Amino acid sequence: MQKLVRIPLLPLGRRLATLLAFSLCLLLVISPGWGAEPAKAPPAPPAAKTTPPAPDPRLILQKMCDFLKSQQQFTYKAEVVDDEVYQGGKKLQYGIDMETFVHRPDRLRVNAQGDLIDKQFYFDGKTITLYDKDHNAYGVLAVPPDIESALAKANQEFGVRVALTDLASPNLWDFLNKRIKDAIYVGLHKVRGVPCHHLAFDGDKAHVQVWIEAGDKPLPRKVVMTAGQAPGSPAWMAYLYDWNFSPQLQDTLFVFSPPDGAQKIKFIPLKSGPSSKTKPDKKGGKS
Repeated sequence: MQKLVRIPLLPLGRRLATLLAFSLCLLLVISPGWGAEPAKAPPAPPAAKTTPPAPDPRLILQKMCDFLKSQQQFTYKAEVVDDEVYQGGKKLQYGIDMETFVHRPDRLRVNAQGDLIDKQFYFDGKTITLYDKDHNAYGVLAVPPDIESALAKANQEFGVRVALTDLASPNLWDFLNKRIKDAIYVGLHKVRGVPCHHLAFDGDKAHVQVWIEAGDKPLPRKVVMTAGQAPGSPAWMAYLYDWNFSPQLQDTLFVFSPPDGAQKIKFIPLKSGPSSKTKPDKKGGKS
């Protein structure tokens, strides 16, 4: 008969302590939140976002001027809206469709047809001719043989100035920069679906807004000029479109041929009279 061996029992308190210690060791081995791996640190808060500085409006305008200056020839169209002030500040709005042809250094032509005018401007490298189709009359000025000098003489001596022809000047940036007193970058806005840099400039006599296409070709897409010092603060606005930098321009395009019955008239120099107009315009349009 086998002899029974007694296993001494631990007192109840010691048994509970031993059981808890064993359970704790087991918990340290199998629990995912305990053991040898340290707890991961909480993620760092995101860095505060800084607003990038606004683009320089003068630099954008200069890039536009430099791009146009680099083109030997180009054409574009413009849809113009012009305010006319009457009766103590009231305004009427008239439209003009314009088409401009540029061939540097000595060719320029503009066709302008609208509610009040139907005129054509020619520069053939020797003379400037302004033709008024409504009156079937034209005037001719002898001018220097380059676009910049020809436009300057026509404007300074006879008051002849045709809208948007400054875009053909190789010195466009110098001309504009001298007149800018203040400039702001408004934002990136669309002009007829084209993303553009919207710029605003203040000069001595006018407030000007320009929308310049964003991208590789910084083209002017819209221009608004407001004459704040003039009665009624009239505005002049142009949408520019259909730019072409590889047109086929023949020399004959820039040479004026008088139509049958056309009357040749003389321009009046500014020093000889208050205006360069040679006869009143029956529609009230500008020269």
